[in-house]
Amino acid sequence: MERVEIEQLIADKKYNELRKELNELNEADIASILEEVPKEERPRVFRLLKKDMAADVFSFLPTDIEQEIITALTDAEAANVINNLMADDATDLMEEMPANVVKRLLAHTTAETRRDINHLLKFPDDSAGSIMTVEFMDLKANWTIKKCMDRIRSAGLDSETIYTCYVVDDKRKLLGTAALRYLILADPEVTVGSIMNENVIAVHTLDDQEEVAKQFQKYDFNSMPVVDQEDRLVGIITVDDIMDIIQEETTEDIEKMAAIMPTDQQKPYLRQGVMEIWKKRIIWLLFLMVSATFTGMIITHYEEALGAYIVLTAFIPMLMDTSGNAGSQASVTIIRALSLDDIEFSDFFSVVWKEIRVALLTGLTLAAANFVKLQIVDKVSASVAFVVCGTLVVTVLFAKMIGSMLPMVSKKIGLDPAVMASPFITTIVDAVALLVYFNFATAILHI
Repeated sequence: MERVEIEQLIADKKYNELRKELNELNEADIASILEEVPKEERPRVFRLLKKDMAADVFSFLPTDIEQEIITALTDAEAANVINNLMADDATDLMEEMPANVVKRLLAHTTAETRRDINHLLKFPDDSAGSIMTVEFMDLKANWTIKKCMDRIRSAGLDSETIYTCYVVDDKRKLLGTAALRYLILADPEVTVGSIMNENVIAVHTLDDQEEVAKQFQKYDFNSMPVVDQEDRLVGIITVDDIMDIIQEETTEDIEKMAAIMPTDQQKPYLRQGVMEIWKKRIIWLLFLMVSATFTGMIITHYEEALGAYIVLTAFIPMLMDTSGNAGSQASVTIIRALSLDDIEFSDFFSVVWKEIRVALLTGLTLAAANFVKLQIVDKVSASVAFVVCGTLVVTVLFAKMIGSMLPMVSKKIGLDPAVMASPFITTIVDAVALLVYFNFATAILHI
């Protein structure tokens, strides 16, 4: 059935027919439909889902809609949803809920669910421990393959994934991994310890989630074990969680590069309030506005030069925009390379030397094209054209050097390279462009 027909059933309040149709759809598609349902109808429609499907649908919903639905359900209904969520999804929900609501919900969940949620809540935000799930398939090294398969059959539905099983000893120390396909094909009487892969790649509970994402990209894993400081297996992270982390980290970097304060609430744009967006943008805009007064002070200082050669005023926007764009190109390229671990601070001089050569080629090309335009279109004197073109070469060179150096230095001293991106670098380069321009004009045009 088409989504439009589903929405019509909701509008007509034909709930019996709607229940039948919804329970035949994919969980992700149902979640998409719920996002479009009027706010007052969402809890009613959610109640139509089968109990075993409701938790899966719930995990696909945005956080704000999750909160909206869970608070509208009865205590018993809410507890059923939370008990059937994977521990990491339940913990994410609890972190966003008011404390009084969390207390009420936890009071009606199972002891096992409360234990798992409390265990995950103790880890720092953005750490591997905070995003892992404690529902995984662990096997003892001395178990036979037959016993392992019995364990998978009995507990597999409650695990996040069974495609990779984790082999531990009696003290839960991680020894190796065993892929399900190898377990299926192995002799039922041999031990899992004899066929396991002992070359295990694991992350620690306190590792940063962005570093964990890089490990997933490097090794192309579907899941990765998480161990504590004593190498005991405490959880796993799956690729679906990593996809969310990559999106979250990328969004944060893009916001910083656009001079927007990042927020923890990853809401779609249309669900963000006006005040929320204003708070994210205004701080950097105020800072950049104040810092831009330096360019005004420079122009005021060289007011006499501009008065003597009014034509110089016409080329200020072009020089500032070009140099700012050149710096932004370099900074974005370097920030991306840093985030992918393509370069390190040890590559500092190699990077700067490369950008210097790129800048000289770029600046000379722009200057040559601009000189032709100044002579043919603007019909200015050769001396004015030389001032403008010379400024282009110098400012592009400076912009690309600053754009490549600042992100690397900021990462070295522990700051986020994205903060040193386009707006901040553009403000610096604009001031330098004006200083170079007016000094060239003073020296060459004798004003």
